[in-house]
Amino acid sequence: MRGISVFGSFPYSFSMVVATAVLFLIFKFKKEALFICLTGCSWLVSSSIKIIVDRPRPTEDLVRIVEEANRKSFPSGHVLFYVVFFGFLTLLMYHLKSIPKTLRAVIGIASLFLIFSVPVSRIYLGAHWFTDVLGGFLLGIACLLTLSFYYLKKPDQET
Repeated sequence: MRGISVFGSFPYSFSMVVATAVLFLIFKFKKEALFICLTGCSWLVSSSIKIIVDRPRPTEDLVRIVEEANRKSFPSGHVLFYVVFFGFLTLLMYHLKSIPKTLRAVIGIASLFLIFSVPVSRIYLGAHWFTDVLGGFLLGIACLLTLSFYYLKKPDQET
């Protein structure tokens, strides 16, 4: 479970966003690199809401704590980041037909696995309540839909 959650912790999440954006740049996918960088802004959404809600994490007297976390609990930043980053990566793998089909399938399946396993991981590790991961998932969907809308929007379309 720790292995599933590791990609959502700093500096791993930041490094993953930067490395993925650089890979897209190397292969001349400039727009995709920009939008991959924008997925990293999910931390801003998560941090802002954590400050507003100010919900404490589960405590050892109520649940088994496997992994100590020091920031506030709601929403789960890991879940929000996974939904936005790996969700957008899944969209790109569906959309970019010039990437080999096998590579697109492997990345898409791995991304979907991580999106749907991280909520379980965060609860299992005692880092979040169910409502924290649900909130992170729903906020992640909202952010992912917004990013996807602007990525897929044709240049001549009006907002």
